[in-house]
Amino acid sequence: MTFRLVDGAEDAAFLAVDKRLQSDFAYRQPGLLRRTTGRGQGERAGEWIVIDLWYSAEDADNSATRWDDDPTALEFMSFVDSSSLEVRRYTDLD
Repeated sequence: MTFRLVDGAEDAAFLAVDKRLQSDFAYRQPGLLRRTTGRGQGERAGEWIVIDLWYSAEDADNSATRWDDDPTALEFMSFVDSSSLEVRRYTDLD
């Protein structure tokens, strides 16, 4: 997932919510192997990325169904400029 923050959002406040999201939602999802957040540099300054590694696509889909109802996820999304949001999926090269 790549995105920009809404105008006026402070990085520190966003990172605090991201940290709570990681511990209180993300790592409680069955099948989540790893999650990391990064901030763009150079041409990508102002852009953020969150990478989730899942055991299976089904695990990712199941988590996505819970995302819209989770209070911490909703708070996280309140920082995200929805017009900049892109979600992509990739598969592992076994």
